[in-house]
Amino acid sequence: MASTTMAAGFGSLAVDENRGSSTHQSSTKICRVCGDKIGQKENGQPFVACHVCAFPVCRPCYEYERSEGNQCCPQCNTRYKRHKGSPRISGDEEDDSDQDDFDDEFQIKNRKDDSHPQHENEEYNNNNHQWHPNGQAFSVAGSTAGKDLEGDKEIYGSEEWKERVEKWKVRQEKRGLVSNDNGGNDPPEEDDYLLAEARQPLWRKVPISSSLISPYRIVIVLRFFILAFFLRFRILTPAYDAYPLWLISVICEVWFAFSWILDQFPKWFPITRETYLDRLSLRFEREGEPNQLGAVDVFVSTVDPLKEPPIITANTVLSILAVDYPVEKVCCYVSDDGASMLLFDSLSETAEFARRWVPFCKKHNVEPRAPEFYFNEKIDYLKDKVHPSFVKERRAMKREYEEFKVRINALVAKAQKKPEEGWVMQDGTPWPGNNTRDHPGMIQVYLGSAGALDVDGKELPRLVYVSREKRPGYQHHKKAGAENALVRVSAVLTNAPFILNLDCDHYINNSKAMREAMCFLMDPQFGKKLCYVQFPQRFDGIDRHDRYANRNVVFFDINMLGLDGLQGPVYVGTGCVFNRQALYGYDPPVSEKRPKMTCDCWPSWCCCCCRGSRKKSKKKGEKKGLLGGLLYGKKKKKMMGKNYVKKGSAPVFDLEEIEEGLEGYEELEKSSLMSQKNFEKRFGQSPVFIASTLMENGGLPEGTNSTSLIKEAIHVISCGYEEKTEWGKEIGWIYGSVTEDILTGFKMHCRGWKSVYCVPKRPAFKGSAPINLSDRLHQVLRWALGSVEIFLSRHCPLWYGYGGKLKWLERLAYINTIVYPFTSIPLLAYCTIPAVCLLTGKFIIPTLSNLTSVWFLALFLSIIATGVLELRWSGVSIQDWWRNEQFWVIGGVSAHLFAVFQGLLKVLAGVDTNFTVTAKAAEDTEFGELYLFKWTTLLIPPTTLIILNMVGVVAGVSDAINNGYGSWGPLFGKLFFAFWVILHLYPFLKGLMGRQNRTPTIVVLWSILLASIFSLVWVRIDPFLPKQTGPVLKQCGVEC
Repeated sequence: MASTTMAAGFGSLAVDENRGSSTHQSSTKICRVCGDKIGQKENGQPFVACHVCAFPVCRPCYEYERSEGNQCCPQCNTRYKRHKGSPRISGDEEDDSDQDDFDDEFQIKNRKDDSHPQHENEEYNNNNHQWHPNGQAFSVAGSTAGKDLEGDKEIYGSEEWKERVEKWKVRQEKRGLVSNDNGGNDPPEEDDYLLAEARQPLWRKVPISSSLISPYRIVIVLRFFILAFFLRFRILTPAYDAYPLWLISVICEVWFAFSWILDQFPKWFPITRETYLDRLSLRFEREGEPNQLGAVDVFVSTVDPLKEPPIITANTVLSILAVDYPVEKVCCYVSDDGASMLLFDSLSETAEFARRWVPFCKKHNVEPRAPEFYFNEKIDYLKDKVHPSFVKERRAMKREYEEFKVRINALVAKAQKKPEEGWVMQDGTPWPGNNTRDHPGMIQVYLGSAGALDVDGKELPRLVYVSREKRPGYQHHKKAGAENALVRVSAVLTNAPFILNLDCDHYINNSKAMREAMCFLMDPQFGKKLCYVQFPQRFDGIDRHDRYANRNVVFFDINMLGLDGLQGPVYVGTGCVFNRQALYGYDPPVSEKRPKMTCDCWPSWCCCCCRGSRKKSKKKGEKKGLLGGLLYGKKKKKMMGKNYVKKGSAPVFDLEEIEEGLEGYEELEKSSLMSQKNFEKRFGQSPVFIASTLMENGGLPEGTNSTSLIKEAIHVISCGYEEKTEWGKEIGWIYGSVTEDILTGFKMHCRGWKSVYCVPKRPAFKGSAPINLSDRLHQVLRWALGSVEIFLSRHCPLWYGYGGKLKWLERLAYINTIVYPFTSIPLLAYCTIPAVCLLTGKFIIPTLSNLTSVWFLALFLSIIATGVLELRWSGVSIQDWWRNEQFWVIGGVSAHLFAVFQGLLKVLAGVDTNFTVTAKAAEDTEFGELYLFKWTTLLIPPTTLIILNMVGVVAGVSDAINNGYGSWGPLFGKLFFAFWVILHLYPFLKGLMGRQNRTPTIVVLWSILLASIFSLVWVRIDPFLPKQTGPVLKQCGVEC
């Protein structure tokens, strides 16, 4: 059955209970903050928090906003007026004083007055019964002031819990939100506290402090104007003696200014967010009730197990199976795009080992839950462990994991040499994937409800091996095609409403990562508009100095926080939890428009048009109330600009009825199915998959069995399934670029979806990154090539999606992601100019006047101030920032440059160029890969630049020595730019030289420079030649 949020469920029940009542329909509105019913005031009238726009907010949320929030309406930002019975706050004295009920404003008690209508009491008690197993009414104060105390009862002892509840009650009494005199008749307020916590928001936005962000914005504006005046000065003062150099430098500087604007202004509104996992549990995991958390399908993609070791993939899978989430809500799909029997056998061993590993993790609450990284952690593993058998069980588990590794290593060793007749499975049948380019689709289900239990007899999450069909002559679209195949398989087998996408080397480092994402995706209102929740990438195995900026700290901790304040972060390919509906190409739900208050001021017979609009809005509100699909009703979803009838998650129709067509339906249902037939042109010829797309909250259609579902799953991964459909064009992962992640997220944002950046205190996921120079450059080359492909496609952000809902600053960010490789051309030219100036004696600036010095000084000070203030609000270290600046130059003059030309050849001429890498044996030491030298053509441009600038420095200094004192002044400007280039390329030079017997590279560099300079000085002094004291008289050789 589909999992629905509690708030959505209440909204549906409320509409269903009061459908026949026209008198109290306004009381069945749903609060747009917490999802609960709004309810009525003591006089029986519906509660209206805001008298300006009537934005639907329940009384507890109204009280909470007044006491803890900004005291304004979320929609119109009008300050809330005080209602009768509400505690006073500062500023209420300015409002009207006709609601002075100071005597009873603190007496908050259960609202069961005899003056209320009988049906109202029944409705109120029924609502409380949904929230409380004991059916007791709750106090309004308790539901508004539970923010101060976080945590749930399960993690405390009884005495400590009572103490915490008493402290909470004392705080509420001080605020005047709880009455101290209850007469001894009220029930304990422990449940009131739990309910108060459950009703609070699951997350909150934490803006950057104004003392940190305001100076940063001021400096950005100042830098913008300084840059404009600097460029004006550079353009109006040409260097006529070096006109070509001056022209090239000005063009480069204009491009750098443009790229800086693209990178800087999307960081104008950085924000952070924090989640409340305890409130998530209180709201959706109640004792005695079914678990209401949304199900999650986890995708793990791999291609070649010899390049991506199976032990790494196994650790990722084990961390997923041991995640802190209901086991029936988790299913792990592993995509094997290489059809490898090695991975198939490895997953079988992994599933067997998981039967012992998962209960160990959950019993002792260990972190991380990937055994390779857990056992290798250099920390005190006994910290916070109180179970007496922990040490004994940990040693036994470590021994079992080492035996598991040996079995995996044996499989890897066996796979090194393929038999001539091909691989054979244990039952004697040939392995279907012996030909990796021509094989049928394969699916194998491990564990799950029908599989093996763990050693404690408990159920484990389902593990599914998937290898899609491949045939010659078909385009398979690499990783994007594999992910789309997983989308279809998972929709047929489990159809979870949310999808977590991971690379095979990214394991779950925080077992509560899924719960972090659910705090956003299961928000009653905000979650419906979210396409995905992106987590930052964190990495293991990187050297302490992070020589080649592998951690990408500046991007993940600065740029992504800035995008989160706009329309959301970009999708980075892994560590992302998707809303499945967003992957299907649907538009996000449209927000309910503000009701027209003029219609409430006139009688119903006054204006037919007003009356019609009221009915229309009322019907629309009823439709909005049918959240979660608890009622069998039709919805309209918008997909790619068109409306389609969409069912809820109740039984839509049997599979036989889909295949038989329109028989057995009424006329209205026939028209619905006629429109649903159009889905086959977009989603493909699979009735089961089409039925799954019509279930907004997930779940499987009734009347299905596992055998038929497996057959259908094999069908949807056939190589010809996507032909003449919208897969890869408007649905799923988008094709057309090797960086399908950027393209997929861009299409979602163009439709109006929003995304969220979630940064928990403990990193959610960790992976591996190449620390070798050549491997790192090839990784950057692939990313840049994908950006060039998008730039030359129809999906280029420069001209795509202007009729959509993409925000302008978000568009600037996407433009920056696809034009940054082209910066390599002006960057290469600009890094060459200093050497040319030193060798020729010319300079790009005619004269260094006082005005020139002022503009240069102001520009560099603004650059430094921007960087310092950026580090100040983001918390990034200056070392990480400097490494990022260095690798921007290294990657720009190498990988980005090659990506531009390779992309142009690939898109315009159809020529696919590959760069080969020749590797030596790595040293068997820590970070041995860091010192491994691999020659590649990507190393040629930066090596040439270093040599040119070093020769230029030597030539410039020697020329100044020859020409005397007056030539040293112009030399300093040239030397400054030359050393700027050498400093930025220094990590590259360090990687180029390898270990060099542990001799520091800086010593070698300065030795070469100083030796060359002193040699020239020595030649200039020429001490061994006799000095001439007078004029030299020699025969001129000309006969006079």
